[in-house]
Amino acid sequence: MNPIESILSRYPLMVLDCALGTEIAKRGFDTNDSLWSAKALYERPELIREIFEEYYDQGADLVATASYQATIPGFEAKGFSHDESADLIRKSVVIAREARDASWSRHSGENRPKPIVAASVGPYGAYLANGSEYTGDYSLTRKELADFHAERLALLLEERPEIVAIETIPLLREAQAVLDVLKDTPEASAWVAFSCKNGKETCGGDSVYEAAKALDSNPQLAAIGINCTAPQYVASLIQEVRRGTSKPIICYPNTGESYNPATKTWFGSPLPFRAYVRTWYEAGARVIGGCCRATPADTHDIAEFRAELIREGVPPAL
Repeated sequence: MNPIESILSRYPLMVLDCALGTEIAKRGFDTNDSLWSAKALYERPELIREIFEEYYDQGADLVATASYQATIPGFEAKGFSHDESADLIRKSVVIAREARDASWSRHSGENRPKPIVAASVGPYGAYLANGSEYTGDYSLTRKELADFHAERLALLLEERPEIVAIETIPLLREAQAVLDVLKDTPEASAWVAFSCKNGKETCGGDSVYEAAKALDSNPQLAAIGINCTAPQYVASLIQEVRRGTSKPIICYPNTGESYNPATKTWFGSPLPFRAYVRTWYEAGARVIGGCCRATPADTHDIAEFRAELIREGVPPAL
């Protein structure tokens, strides 16, 4: 049984964390960098741990590591050696695990599952740091994408995270490429979350329904869904995923502001994130969190929504 099945067999909903990159920026850390939040792995690791502890304290069943934009070539471009770069990638899992253990020492008596750690694997476009994770505008083949992801994935798995988060993926072939690499570790499990540009398509133009259908038979895949996407599209996207898979559906959207990748800034106003959570649940999502601009307060609200479901007598999801 994979970690998501384990939690959903006992609870009606699994609670994810929310943003890291925009949260550390809000706390004064400069993320205007090719490494984005991964820069904090060597400049402010204690800030990452502080935020992770807060997410766990607010009820998250899972936190995703600060490795979304962490790659060997990315760190080497900053002057780190290959070995130092590898250590930083491993460290991303260690920090999350330490935060989980510290928080669980305070909350283990509560009616909630013991939280887990997900190793975050962002797309090739995140390494390019030019916003192409929101367009899929890169021409690498499935094999070339697998080669790009292989070393980072191996380093993350050395630290034994409970699950791998293959996230903000704009292209079906990139999701397939990472899963191709994961076959080398058959005991590992993962989820795939696509970044999407409307209510039916990934940012790279793939049909979300067809993508879910193509991935459905993968035995290592614990959930399929959506992240880093405008919240108003998510209910429709959940329905598209449901058409293509019987696996649990995961969603962790943005709060609704728009992002300018050229200036790496946000503009616009957030939408009422909390009001969407029941809508997403009723549409079929059983693993819910937040992405860019979502905060520990949003995690608290999602955890409270699960508590409401339990009080209403809603049975476990699986």
